[in-house]
Amino acid sequence: MNFNYIIVLQVIHKRGGLIMTTISLRVNDDESKLIHDYVSVNQLNMSQFIRDAVLDKIENDLDLDEDRILYAFEKAKQEKTYDHTEVWEMLGV
Repeated sequence: MNFNYIIVLQVIHKRGGLIMTTISLRVNDDESKLIHDYVSVNQLNMSQFIRDAVLDKIENDLDLDEDRILYAFEKAKQEKTYDHTEVWEMLGV
């Protein structure tokens, strides 16, 4: 299986900090063709397309995590809690 690199890893520094980082993306020939064709047909900028796709994925994952946390909080509010004396009583201790 042959692989193409459609982006090259590069870090550019300027006095005082980082300006830009480029990330390497390794894909096979079919994936490369699919991505290039999609970007071309939709008249998109390759860099912006991939950046948006990655950031959308991260945002969606964070939203899912937030939804899970909110669900857990709501469920915890509905659960009955017991103090230690109630538990001992229930256990017959």
